[in-house]
Amino acid sequence: MERESMEFDVVVVGGGPAGLTAAIRLKQINAELNVCVLEKGSEIGAHILSGAVIETRALDELFPDWRDREAPLLTPATDDRFLFLTESKAIRLMTPPQMNNHGNYIVSLGNFTRWLGQQAEALGVEIFAGFAAAEVLYHEDGSVKGVATGDMGIGKDGQPTHNHTPGVELWARQTIFAEGCRGSLTKTLFDKFDLRADCEDQTYGIGIKELWEIDPAKHKPGTIVHTVGWPLDTQTYGGSFLYHLENNQVAVGFVVGLDYANPHLSPFDEFQRFKTHPAIRPTFEGGRRISYGARALSEGGIQSIPKLCFPGGVLVGDTAGFLNVPKIKGTHTAMKSAMVAAEAVADALGHEGGSNQVSAYPEHLKKSWVWSELYTVRNIRPSFHWGLWGGIAYSALETYLFRGKMPWTLHHQPDHLALKKASECPKIIYPKPDGVVSFDKLSSVFISSTNHEENQPAHLKLRDSAVPIAINLEHYDAPEQRYCPAGVYEIMKNDDGSNPRLQINAQNCLHCKTCDIKDPTQNINWVVPEGGGGPNYPNM
Repeated sequence: MERESMEFDVVVVGGGPAGLTAAIRLKQINAELNVCVLEKGSEIGAHILSGAVIETRALDELFPDWRDREAPLLTPATDDRFLFLTESKAIRLMTPPQMNNHGNYIVSLGNFTRWLGQQAEALGVEIFAGFAAAEVLYHEDGSVKGVATGDMGIGKDGQPTHNHTPGVELWARQTIFAEGCRGSLTKTLFDKFDLRADCEDQTYGIGIKELWEIDPAKHKPGTIVHTVGWPLDTQTYGGSFLYHLENNQVAVGFVVGLDYANPHLSPFDEFQRFKTHPAIRPTFEGGRRISYGARALSEGGIQSIPKLCFPGGVLVGDTAGFLNVPKIKGTHTAMKSAMVAAEAVADALGHEGGSNQVSAYPEHLKKSWVWSELYTVRNIRPSFHWGLWGGIAYSALETYLFRGKMPWTLHHQPDHLALKKASECPKIIYPKPDGVVSFDKLSSVFISSTNHEENQPAHLKLRDSAVPIAINLEHYDAPEQRYCPAGVYEIMKNDDGSNPRLQINAQNCLHCKTCDIKDPTQNINWVVPEGGGGPNYPNM
């Protein structure tokens, strides 16, 4: 069956904060523009996961009356704490100025995104949730024509089933890619248009989060706690967050930089171990875990931002990498990038015949507060390649003495190249979960409400089926079993230990993209499953 097609002025790929902001800004500028947002999650917000503490700078520009519109920013930040953990102690440190949250709000980013979706629809934006953009379409001259959604009803054998429905082509004068971190279509655009030719390699972290309902006597709305140190060693970048929201809820999470070296390390188990610390555990004892999820985040900063426009399209938000790592915030910068892009797109479409390339977008972005904000903190994340103490010392020097005006820029390397052979690293023995504050992966995936149609091809593709055993298991002790926070990858053997083979439990996938990033030979390629599959986060 042939695919049907639909035509729009602008198609936005991704219904997160950046994608929805771009759509909203387009309609604010020109209500006559025909704008569509494509979202792979079952609904807007279903795949959104972040801490999150939001700085309202971009929101103030997008909707100055957001309070009157009842935006779900309900808990002002009131108290910042920054702790260094040893195995048994918590030492309070001075809070770095970038982490000062006065004037910010603790939010569910999923609920905030749902609110943005409502604002977009009220302006006339067409939102198609549950449809995954699976392919970039091109004109004969090589410019982007739009995207196509994936076919539905393809069986595990790759053949159409009786439920088969072909995908739909969405054509656009301009396509805005807002896929979030490590976008599957954005990766292909990097190659097609050589968008990473003049920037540093991107580096990433994995953020793992739980939402808890705790004892009201322990609840302190507006309290923000960040930690560094234990359980990570001093050569591994990472830390935790605890955010006290409304309704006796606490968001707790752990971030591990994916440039870690030891293949025995498990970010999930480091998180579970963190919660057993004597300064952390009491918060959760007597409470109830509500939800769980994980997501990669782009940590490279300004030196890792690629070319942002190309014939027929632009990149916005975390798919381009606008996270301010020292602030631990990226929503405001992602939204601002989307606003600037939307303004350039609207301007180009307003001219006779339109424009095939929105070249004003990066130029205007470099004049905005986003660029200056990211430039001043560009060296802080890469300074932690010298370890925890080296990074803290350098960051203090740059922050307080040079104020981000160092005459140099530090560099990154791809995260997968940092992984050492298993024989060169100490094994890590993790304690068994106690079922009170620490848990196993499968029970965690269960409360993420993750679901995929089981009779479909695995969306985790191996470029070479021999690599998982011949290289990953042989040299790295199959690290995919540990860096995946959802138990997707298992090494199966016969009873006598013979015939090792990789089993991929694609139904468990949280769409975090860590495997696509950290696989030592880049053998795993994450592509979209059927639309609507994946987690269904309620309040994350």
